[in-house]
Amino acid sequence: MTESNLPRPTDAELEILKVLWRRGPSTVREVFETIGETKQTGYTTVLKFMQIMSEKGLVRRDESERAHRYEAALAEEATQRQLIGDLLQRAFDGSARKLVLQALSAERATADELSEIRRMLDELERGER
Repeated sequence: MTESNLPRPTDAELEILKVLWRRGPSTVREVFETIGETKQTGYTTVLKFMQIMSEKGLVRRDESERAHRYEAALAEEATQRQLIGDLLQRAFDGSARKLVLQALSAERATADELSEIRRMLDELERGER
């Protein structure tokens, strides 16, 4: 499946995806234990979510071993692009300017983040991106 035709992950699914992006391919037990460090949830809840995510195409399941391993179907950046694109259309009528202005006014950017944003804007203006 491509980035554009995958369903948008729910908040709970995104939490699981974040674990998979950090850890790489993982078993349900490993994901459950990682999530359990910060949030109380049941093993069967995590299992059910990961099964649903597999059916949706959000994760791939390797069944070659007894303990199935799951990995994110898309890279973190691709999922972020998908979520931002959806937000851009739904909340900002497709205006990147409005989205960026709201993002920068909602939370103060660090000097390093502003420097990176300036560099990216310069690249865009030169047609490098």
